[in-house]
Amino acid sequence: MSETETLNRPMIDGFGRRITYVRLSVTDRCDLRCRYCMAETMTFLPRKDVLSLEEMVELVDIFIARGVRRIRLTGGEPLVRKGVDFLIGELGRRIGRGLDELTMTTNGTQLARHARMLFGAGIRRINVSLDSLDPERFRHITRRGDLAQVLAGIDAAANAGLGIKINMVALKGLNEDEIAPMLRWCAARGHDLTLIETMPLGEVEEDRTAHYLPLSDVRAGLEREFRLIPSLARTGGPARYYEVDGLGTRLGFITPLTHNFCDGCNRIRVAATGTVFGCLGHDQNVELRDLLRGEGAEAVTEALDRLLAGKPKGHQFRIEAPRPAVARHMNVTGG
Repeated sequence: MSETETLNRPMIDGFGRRITYVRLSVTDRCDLRCRYCMAETMTFLPRKDVLSLEEMVELVDIFIARGVRRIRLTGGEPLVRKGVDFLIGELGRRIGRGLDELTMTTNGTQLARHARMLFGAGIRRINVSLDSLDPERFRHITRRGDLAQVLAGIDAAANAGLGIKINMVALKGLNEDEIAPMLRWCAARGHDLTLIETMPLGEVEEDRTAHYLPLSDVRAGLEREFRLIPSLARTGGPARYYEVDGLGTRLGFITPLTHNFCDGCNRIRVAATGTVFGCLGHDQNVELRDLLRGEGAEAVTEALDRLLAGKPKGHQFRIEAPRPAVARHMNVTGG
């Protein structure tokens, strides 16, 4: 096989699943400290340990050559990274030239000043994390967030022409009474809603078991109030969708604990350090940063092949006790 053929061969794992979707963490930093996601006091990575924006573009080009068609930018919070508009603009130029879609997951705090830039770069839909519509409760969950700032960002994104899906983590004892009202709020504004079970990922200071809420119970409760019609819609992520009869909106469920969604997995995740994970439910990964800096595309491709060969069939998420806070955070919500 020639070098060109090696660099351009599709990424297919040991179970025959073709990898066409990459979640790329732009930064480990975030301007919020959501209780289920991060510790209140974080020590973030030094700049030298994080891929430069130019290196991220180079890595994305390697992915595109190997058949990746969709990129989702995540964090931390991607829009807090200095120069992120350069990265988004460069990746946007790949849309229609190998890349089918560029999307983003954001907490919404920076949307008001970036929404037009996102649309201009070719992004057409975003996910916004929003766990409460009550200002005091929102501040409690995020430890520092200003709900009005996020809502203004969502309005700016809608006015810029971006399609918006709200991601809401279902939290027992914190926001379970807001799920039906959130669904109505989204429907009134033309947004879809995806509900997410608490995932045992990231370093936090609290016991996740205290707020774990099975979405099977949530769905049963919603079905007493709404007619949910199974939908064939897919966005490339793990959510399974329902049309909400009478509301004209779509409701998604991401259920890492109550229902394994791995059979059709087409994804890999890249941390801001260049660490690539075949599955966030396992420690299996390869480190690409030093290869990218020192050895080039062929070495990166060989490392990706090792990752694919060991990519597990499915995750093994479970709720666990809290662990000490460290700085290796990666946003995992949405699809």
